[in-house]
Amino acid sequence: MKVLRTWKKAHESDLESLVLELKDLVLKPAVVILSGPMGAGKTTFVRTFSKVVDPLSNATSPTYAVINEGTKVVHADFYRLETNEEVLHLELPLYLEGKDYFLVEWGKRFLTRLSLEVPEEFNFYELTVEIVADEVRNFELSDVTDEL
Repeated sequence: MKVLRTWKKAHESDLESLVLELKDLVLKPAVVILSGPMGAGKTTFVRTFSKVVDPLSNATSPTYAVINEGTKVVHADFYRLETNEEVLHLELPLYLEGKDYFLVEWGKRFLTRLSLEVPEEFNFYELTVEIVADEVRNFELSDVTDEL
């Protein structure tokens, strides 16, 4: 795993500039695994990312639908998934054709399966969100291609 960038003590008001930096650091098309504890702000990050990168989409937490699809961004929440077979049944290539970014909450444990399901041109990254204090987060972007 190669750390590409760390953002310290970021507030929600910093997310738009963080997204602009992040999208310049990753090679498209990109899978970005979002890691961090419940309540860390993963879905808030996705909403901001989608607003900046794909303003015509309406990102919400897809916990019940599992996948939300925008014109450039696909967002998945794997919190309720338990097995690799469940990932297989999502038929991810159907959602990802022509997309630039695939943001996956709770996807780290399915990294190997994702690498088999996602079209091979996708690059893999992890964005780790750490709670520092109320409304304050640290973010770390890593290239996780070597973990595949």
